[in-house]
Amino acid sequence: MQKFALSFFLPVYAGRGACYNIGMNRLLFAIGGGELRTKTTLPIDRVIASVLRRRAGERRPCALFFGTASHDSLPYFNSFRKIYTSVFDIKVDVALLTKKDVPLARIREKIELADLIYVGGGDTCYLIDVWKSTGILPDILAAYRRGTVLAGLSAGAVCWFERMYTDSFKMNGLCDEYRLYDGLGLLPGLMSPHYEGRRQDFAAAIEASGLSEAYGVDTDAALVFENETPVGMLSAGGGCYKLKRLAEGVSETPLATFFEAESGDQSDALPRMTR
Repeated sequence: MQKFALSFFLPVYAGRGACYNIGMNRLLFAIGGGELRTKTTLPIDRVIASVLRRRAGERRPCALFFGTASHDSLPYFNSFRKIYTSVFDIKVDVALLTKKDVPLARIREKIELADLIYVGGGDTCYLIDVWKSTGILPDILAAYRRGTVLAGLSAGAVCWFERMYTDSFKMNGLCDEYRLYDGLGLLPGLMSPHYEGRRQDFAAAIEASGLSEAYGVDTDAALVFENETPVGMLSAGGGCYKLKRLAEGVSETPLATFFEAESGDQSDALPRMTR
């Protein structure tokens, strides 16, 4: 049976039945990559769904999918729906920002109702440009600040950071390499998704960025932030790494795993962090 791992920077676990305090603190899951269609991130999605159910109580939680980075691909949304509704019984909706006659008032209503805003992968720079040009970004950030959980995969993860290592320019034929680009600045530092394939290039990018710290998140792994502070990682096969720019080069520290559960575990409990 497939296993996944939940690990935290602070290496103290209070016991199998203990619960991580998921109250209404601001939570963000930055997933380094993966395929919803083939369920490669399912263990990570299971933890996110558990958080939503615990926060919603007796109410059925609602998730809102933003596929902006994929130009609002409906097959992508359908893959998300098949996971979050068919597997986890969470009501889902979609925010379409790249089609004609964008119903901004209706999208703002959907944001107000969402327990989770999930941002799919694709073209990161396009995503940011659309969010800014439509004026929807302040609504998303306001929802996050009042307790709506944010989760994003690849482009939907890296966009939240101060600086991004992105292939948007490569995707659009403007260059043949990954480049640094300004992110939305919600989270501090520099981040690269799909880190397992970018390790050497990303080290050079960190040197050039002027930032002292960065994060590398593999495909099928997620870095978890609470109140904009990194508190742990989830793995469905990949890893997360903290990187530091030093005088002699860039150091890489893997985030150790100390909690494992079967992927079929239906428990809503997350390990407690000892502060």
